[in-house]
Amino acid sequence: MLEIILALVVLYALVITILWLRSLSNAQSADLSLKAAFKKRQAMMNATIEAKADEAMQLHQTFQKFVPRQFVEHFAKSGTHSLELGRADEDKVTVLFCDLRGFTSLSEQMLPQELMHFLNSYFLRMNAPIHHNNGFIDKFIGDAIMALFDSPQGEDHDKAADAVNAALEIQTALRLYNSHRANSHYPAVRNGIGIHFGPVVLGTIGSDDRMDTTVIGDTVNVAQRIESLCPYFNADILASESTLLLAGKKVDVVYRLLDNIRFKGKSVSVPVVEVLSHLSEEIKAQKLLAANAILEGIKLRENGAFEDALKHFESCKVSFTDDLAIDHHISFCQRALDDKHWDGHVQL
Repeated sequence: MLEIILALVVLYALVITILWLRSLSNAQSADLSLKAAFKKRQAMMNATIEAKADEAMQLHQTFQKFVPRQFVEHFAKSGTHSLELGRADEDKVTVLFCDLRGFTSLSEQMLPQELMHFLNSYFLRMNAPIHHNNGFIDKFIGDAIMALFDSPQGEDHDKAADAVNAALEIQTALRLYNSHRANSHYPAVRNGIGIHFGPVVLGTIGSDDRMDTTVIGDTVNVAQRIESLCPYFNADILASESTLLLAGKKVDVVYRLLDNIRFKGKSVSVPVVEVLSHLSEEIKAQKLLAANAILEGIKLRENGAFEDALKHFESCKVSFTDDLAIDHHISFCQRALDDKHWDGHVQL
């Protein structure tokens, strides 16, 4: 009887042991399953975070294409990166306008898709010289570019020199672009550039549901007016003389004075100069010869010797037949003689 009882006890202990070992195995399996599930969930969370980070980066990069990083940095100077409506900051910058010449007639010869391809191809080449010289494109206005040069770590002469260097490099890029167009039997294109340095207001304008960054001020207006004179003088790069004198501390540039021009609505005349550094030596030498004659004629006209000034410029026309600056001065000398009430200021 005792043997049977011992056998039953042993059997009971064995059963209990087996059940305990099975429950332990199940617990370990459950623990492993829980860890696997946790790892899977963690991997999914990491993947989601990475996807969100990539999405945020793409959104940030897209945002910079519409609002330049440098524009935001101007606001950061005063301790905030926000772009709330109505924000405004003052700064001194060099403004550069670059406009295609004869774009209207050129665009009429293209299909809509061809026109977009041409503009994007052109803008792509104009963008590099601007960015390489510490500038950024504020906006595209049809076929025109408005760029700012603010050189955050530099002085005013750096801002002026950067814009002048960019303008010269734009002309180099344009020549290369035209060589590629010639290989495809496309006509060459020309552009005109206007440059002016001075104070501006950078800010945000619009409404609650549509906002844009903008730059306003007399400096912007003068730069645009200067650029608009490029076809009038048949010039590639025009600038205010004050900007070229400022840039002269950093860059050696050849230029000539065209005239002291009072833009419509302004009370002060702006000496407008033509940059010559990018031209061939032959054309540059010819324009510099005419520059001395222009200076002499301007002195005569501004001293009230209109007849002498007219005779001077008419004689210059013989030597400088294709120089539109001479035509400009002949026209205003004739006006001075015909209009007795003319105040002596050249308005364009």
